[in-house]
Amino acid sequence: MKAVERRQRARLNHRTPLRFRAAGVAADKTEHFTEALNISRGGFFFASSAPLQVGMPLEVTIRMPAEVTGNSAQEMRCTAHVVHVRNEPYGDGRIGFGAEIEKFQTVAVQERWMS
Repeated sequence: MKAVERRQRARLNHRTPLRFRAAGVAADKTEHFTEALNISRGGFFFASSAPLQVGMPLEVTIRMPAEVTGNSAQEMRCTAHVVHVRNEPYGDGRIGFGAEIEKFQTVAVQERWMS
């Protein structure tokens, strides 16, 4: 049986840096650094060794590529939540997570990552 596609926006297979921390009362406040493996304006897929679960809220800073913003690449701060977990581990022990973006804002110039 074929899986039903629920995405409303096309994903761009593009690796882009991201950092995140789990949000919520009992969440681990450790900041994790990784990269999105694919991205759209509505969400992204990434691999991490962080102990995340479906529904868990995230605070994320991500570099949105020009193909997604429609203009130039921009650093964005967003809130998101985990919508699926792909439990097949990558070679380094990380597993994959899909996240849906709830809201985002452009990061001020002085707060951007150094390239």
